[in-house]
Order: sequence, then structure tokens, then C-alpha cells
Amino acid sequence: MRSRLALAIHAVMERRFPERRLFLKSDYQTRFIRLRPGMQLGIWAGATLLVGWAIVATAILLMDSIGAGNFRAQAQRDRIIYEDRLNALSSERDMRAGEAVAAQERFSSALAQISAMQSEILALEDRRREAERGLDVVQETLLRVMNERDAALDTIEGLTDGEGAPVALAAGDDEMTGTVEILSDALARTAEERDTIAADADFALSHAAELELELRLMEDRNDEIFRQLEEAVLVSVEPLDDMFRAAGMNPDDMLSAVRQGYSGTGGPLTPLSFSTMNDEPETADTLRANGILSSLDRINLYRIAAERAPFAMPVQNAFRYTSPFGQRWGRMHEGVDLAAAIGTPVYSTADGVVTHAGWSSGYGRLIKIQHEFGIETRYGHLNAIRVQVGQRVSQGERIGDMGNSGRSTGPHLHYEVRVGGQAINPMIYIRAGQDVF
Repeated sequence: MRSRLALAIHAVMERRFPERRLFLKSDYQTRFIRLRPGMQLGIWAGATLLVGWAIVATAILLMDSIGAGNFRAQAQRDRIIYEDRLNALSSERDMRAGEAVAAQERFSSALAQISAMQSEILALEDRRREAERGLDVVQETLLRVMNERDAALDTIEGLTDGEGAPVALAAGDDEMTGTVEILSDALARTAEERDTIAADADFALSHAAELELELRLMEDRNDEIFRQLEEAVLVSVEPLDDMFRAAGMNPDDMLSAVRQGYSGTGGPLTPLSFSTMNDEPETADTLRANGILSSLDRINLYRIAAERAPFAMPVQNAFRYTSPFGQRWGRMHEGVDLAAAIGTPVYSTADGVVTHAGWSSGYGRLIKIQHEFGIETRYGHLNAIRVQVGQRVSQGERIGDMGNSGRSTGPHLHYEVRVGGQAINPMIYIRAGQDVF
């Protein structure tokens, strides 16, 4: 049965792959190689597998390249969206801060007006009381004079001895009548002044009530402005805190180091003081405003620190990750490899000073940049170097071109991040920067 099956298979293979002979002729002899059907089948299968593998590998590489390009484009779009969002938040923050300052000024002006009105009301009340006391005195004096006049008239009527006495008394009566008229005029003026003072007091009280209502509305508006500012600042500060912690950095220590280099005072981020009296306690609005200004100052320091730490990408064109950080072929690979065409621009990932720019064994053409906080970045296997030792570079500044120098199997960038001389996975910084920027 086996022999029949083998013969059948051999017959099929003979029809598909007839036996051939390959002659090899030299100057002295001629040899031939017999290509049996099985050997031809094996060669054909091997060639088919090789071509299929090449097609699959090419497709994978193309898909990977397209995917990397799409990822990069999406990351760029996300970065632009986030920057627009930060700009909008910053504009709104500035606008709210201006509104808060203006509202506080209006609040202080209203307090001053209320204080003046209260002082005026107290003065008017004192004048009213004085006028009432003066009116009482005038009334008593008038009553006394009228009684004296009546008594004098009664005395005149009872006198009968001589003509001169009635005349003298009549003259005295005329003088008393003039005094009464003067007192009556003074009484009328005092009553009129009293009515004017009462009307002014009523107007001041009604105006004070309106000012109190306006103050309450202003306080509600201030509270809403402060709440929106606090929410916007919180949304801006927390991602920055997480970014630096994800990079293995202590935000407080880092901000303290940045603040030492920017220790000047004054300007829009100076804490507010709403009172000119040194012994008056700070109000709740003052504390909230100073808290917001402190958070804005923290964001500004974060911005400065982000430019000094390597959170940016060293390659901005389309590229492919070809080797991660970690063990590779039994040895420690202390960076990441980013593959692209020769001549692709390489950029500094943070502000710093170039400490090495030349050939280094294994690295080929190598650039070392020393940054703040004890961080150093390395850019190896370059095709060209565009900086010099001692040169100060900024984040995003072109420092070289990607190449294939040194111990390398193809054009790529070997990128390292070292903290205190110890190699750190660069993807920690790259991912932290992409999550925020």
C-alpha cells in the first residue's frame, strides 16, 4: 500500500517537477547536479516561504510606519488642542483676575462711601438733637416772654396815676413785642432747619440701604469669580504636578531651585493687600486672591522648569521606535532608539549647555547636553553635529542630524537621559511631557 502511495505521489511530482540535470562545465571536466522532484519541490517551497515572509515583513513595516505617523500626527493635534485650551484658560484667568481686582476696587470704594455716609448720618443726627434742644429752649423763652407780656398788660390796665406811666409801659410793651417777633422768626428758622436735617437723614438711610444691597451683590459676584479662577487654576496645576512626579522629580524641590533664580518681587503676581493698616487681619477675599496668585506663580515656575527638563521629543519628523530602554542581547541598553532617514533633524529636549560634541567610541558622533536639576541628555550615532562645546542651547533648537555612525546597524538616533550620572528611561520624560503638552 505504501509503495503504491509513494509511486502515486512520485508520479504527480514527476508531472509537476520533472527530473532535471544542471551541468557545471570547467576547463578540465564537466559535472552535473541531478535535481530530483523532491528537491525541486523543496526549493520551490523555500522560495515561496521566503517571498511570503518578505511580503509580510514589508507590510508590517509599512503599517508600523503609517501607524507611527498617525500617532505622531494625533499627538501633535492633541498638543495643539491642549495649548489652545491652556491659552484660553490663561486668557480667562487674566480676565477674571482683572475683574477680581476691579471688583475689589469697587468694593473698597463702596466701603469708603458707606463709611462717609455713616459719618454724615451721625453728624446729621447730632445736629438734629442740638436743634431739638435749641427749639425747646426757644419755646421755653417764648412762653416766658409771653407770660411776662401778659403780666405787663395786666399791670398797665391797673395803673391810673399820671399820663407818663402808661406811655413808658407802652414803650416797654412795644419792645417786648419786637423781642417776641424775633424769637418767632428764630423758631421758624430752627423748625425749617430741623425738617431739612430730618429729610437729609432719611435720604442717607435709604441710600445706605441701596449701597448695602449693591455690596451684597458684589460679594456674590466676587465669590463666583474666585470660584471659577480657583477651578481653572486647579485644572492647570494638577497635570503639571503629575507630570513632574511621573518623571521621578520632587515638584517642591524643583520649584524651590527655580525660584532661587527668579527671586525678584513685584508685578501682577505679587500677593494682594487690601488694607493700609498693618494691624488689620486679612479678609477671606484677600486670602483667596493670594491663594490664586500663588497658584499662578506656581504655574509660571512650572513653565520655566519644563523648559529646563527634557520633556520634549528629540525628533519631530516621522520616526519608528526600534529599541526600548532595558536589557538587550544580554547587555543594558541605556537609552531608546528612534529610527528615521539619514539627515533627519535632531533637537535639544531642554535648555542646557553642550559639554561634548564629537566622536565617542560606540556612540559614533555624540552630543552631550547638561541641563538643570542634575540632568544630562545624550544624542548618539549622528551624521552631523551643529553645536560646539560650551554653547548654550534652548529647548527645540536643532543640534545635529540623524546618522549611522559608530556601532550601529542602520540610521537611527540613540537618545539617553541621565540623572546624577545614572541612566533613566527617557520614555518616562517623553510620556510625561506628551500627557501635558
